[in-house]
Order: sequence, then C-alpha cells, then structure tokens
Amino acid sequence: MRILSYRTLLAPLLLIVGLPVQAATFVIEPGESRVLFQYKYGTDPYEGEFKNVQATFEIDPMRPGSCDFSVTIPIGDISLDSPEALDYLLDYELFDVDTWPTASFKAEKCSLESMNSFVSEGTLTIRDQTKPLTFPFEFEITTIDGQVGFHLTSEVTIQRLDYGVGQGYWANTAEIPNDVVIKIDVYAVQQ
Repeated sequence: MRILSYRTLLAPLLLIVGLPVQAATFVIEPGESRVLFQYKYGTDPYEGEFKNVQATFEIDPMRPGSCDFSVTIPIGDISLDSPEALDYLLDYELFDVDTWPTASFKAEKCSLESMNSFVSEGTLTIRDQTKPLTFPFEFEITTIDGQVGFHLTSEVTIQRLDYGVGQGYWANTAEIPNDVVIKIDVYAVQQ
C-alpha cells in the first residue's frame, strides 16, 4: 500500500517538475557537491574533503526499491588543512594510497522512508576491506544550471579500523578514535 501511495503521489509530481517517469541515469555535479570526513587527533577536530568524487545514480521513480548507486572516491585527491596530517593519511599505515588509490560505495537497494527521504543499502570498500553500509538520505528535487536534478544529504559514522585504516601505531585509538563521520551533500543532474 505504501508503494502504491508513493507512486500515485510521485508520478504526477515528476511529470510537473520534468524528472523522467522511467529509469534515468544521473551524475554528480562536482562544482556543487561535497563529501566530507571528520575525525579527531587527540582533542583536535579535523575535517577533510574527498575531491573529484565520481558518482552515477540509476533511479527509477516508479520502482523506488530499485536503485543503483556507484561512487568512486580518489583517495589521493583528499583535501585537508594540515599538510602534515595529509601525509600521514595517505601513508601505508592509514589509506595506503599507493596500493589502494580509490575507495568506493555501491548500492543496489533503496527503501523509501518518506516523500523526501530514503535509505540505500550497499557496500563500502576502503583499502582491501568491503563492508555493508546503510546510508540514510534526505532528498529534494532542485534545479542546477537550468537542469532539473536532485540534492542528496546524508551523515553516517564508520569505524576506520573495520576498513584497515590504521595499521601499526595508528591502530591505537587513544590518539585517533575509531569513529569517522562521513557527510554527503551532493547534487546530481540527468546524464
């Protein structure tokens, strides 16, 4: 009943705003989108940004449970205010960018929560570790440079050690806690 109601409400809305009623491919708008990560070193908070993220979203508005998100994050393009901290992050004991130059997220299932929120279930791969991860997203239809698109926001906390980010000295969570917050604020337009 929920999906039927969703389809009944969404189909006319999509026709009005110009989004396709059938499956469509959307790509991230890099100039408008941000993927941030936050962690602490001792008591000092740090925030970095994953730059040059590539993402495609296959969305079928009439089948909200079916989605296909593919996100690739070039680890070497991390932006951080501290050059020293950046060197440590890229080193073999943390991200080991020379061996694993990218991280990725892949989702194939979505669950509608409301007219402007859904949950995507998928896997996150960092280094050589792939783990299940669920992203709760807020969603809004918007216009980007005159094109109809969408805006997605999300925030999740992951444990860096689950992904091998912290070998040797950096496996100790006394200086760098295990929790890392990932914040998503992306815009996408139809391809």
